Amino acid sequence: MPNPTPRILVVDDDPGQRSLLDSFLRGQNFEIVLADSGERALELLPTVKFDMMISDVRMPGLSGLETLRRVRQNFPSLPVLLVTAHADIREAVVAMRDGALNYLAKPIDLDELLAAVRQATGVAQTVPLNLSAGKKLPPNIIAQSPLMVSLFQQISLIAPSETRVFITGESGTGKEVVADVIHLWSVRASGKIIKVNCAAIPETLLESELFGHERGAFTGATAQRIGRFEEADGGTIFLDEIAEMSQPLQAKLLRVTQDGKFQRIGSNREIRTNARILAASNRNLEDEVKAGRFREDLFYRLNVVELNLPSLRERREDILPLANLFISEFARNQARLAEATADCLKNYVWPGNVRELHNVIERAVLLSQSELILPEHLPGKLREAAKQSAPNAAPDLQTMDEIERHAILAALKQNGHNRTETAKALGISRRALLYKLQRLRQQGFQFE
Repeated sequence: MPNPTPRILVVDDDPGQRSLLDSFLRGQNFEIVLADSGERALELLPTVKFDMMISDVRMPGLSGLETLRRVRQNFPSLPVLLVTAHADIREAVVAMRDGALNYLAKPIDLDELLAAVRQATGVAQTVPLNLSAGKKLPPNIIAQSPLMVSLFQQISLIAPSETRVFITGESGTGKEVVADVIHLWSVRASGKIIKVNCAAIPETLLESELFGHERGAFTGATAQRIGRFEEADGGTIFLDEIAEMSQPLQAKLLRVTQDGKFQRIGSNREIRTNARILAASNRNLEDEVKAGRFREDLFYRLNVVELNLPSLRERREDILPLANLFISEFARNQARLAEATADCLKNYVWPGNVRELHNVIERAVLLSQSELILPEHLPGKLREAAKQSAPNAAPDLQTMDEIERHAILAALKQNGHNRTETAKALGISRRALLYKLQRLRQQGFQFE
């Protein structure tokens, strides 16, 4: 019989990573004991009964691989899961040979982590999709679709930790809104959240914006300036469009992520900041790293845990609730959508995502001047989308379901049933793929 509350030993020299795993796994009803080194783990293991150990691979002193070998000598049946930021196939082979349960690369996919932990500890039940205690969605957020419910469930578990979070998603999906919620639900909520759009500030000014400058540091520097990292001390700093940052500035940001230190332009004095870093991009940073445009070491420092926001076309259950929310924002009286207007909104693909929907509703409210928003108040491209889908709605939907199913199953097979690679091949988020696979299983389709 498995322990009713499985006890897991988490071993990692990175405080942020320990904090993340601690808060996430406690939120899934596991008991967690933390160790900051392999040596400390070996001291703790004989003191109480553990059901599993999760260890980083590369640590000062005893590495995760050496710790695994010593654990196997005295605790041969203890499941051990190894995690590393350096996905190295040779280390993976060695780890599996020496008895590791599994081997995951950072940034940790929390769905895969949870599946491995549940399998190892014998906990098969799924946790209901509700927010952790004391958390409430702000009134400006709509999360009725399964993808968004799951996303905010995950955020409620990640937010209290001190770990760095990397937020991905198409333009207009709401990455800044997610950053606000992470800060709101964190222990830093009483402090500031400072936001910097790296794409909106000229490269020559971005360094001063982030780190500040001294008077006379350059032409036009007539007074000392406090940088945004200094201003965010004790709070959160959100770096949007991080991929737009130049390589020299990336190197300076790397140091801040490593030890929290920086210098103002024109000064030799080191300043320390205790700001939690959230970063975001609508680009694939792994591709940017491969192309040599983004530092690999900085990518791994920022991407401790990744949150991917689904596009609006992947969360269609949220389209009309969002539209009604925006109507209440712009309409002085009680305006509502005509049925044909709602059909237009539901049938459109929304390349601009939530931002585009927001702008469309603002325009429609201004044009309607009444309590009823009609299709004629929408842009022509939305009305055209409705015309194309209306004549044969039911057959088209059936055909699209079949096409989607065949595409997913074919992509799974072509990518060796690797969920991450399959999602990339299909051009959707991994979370969206997992939801679609779950729906296919419920329909009776079998796959690995």
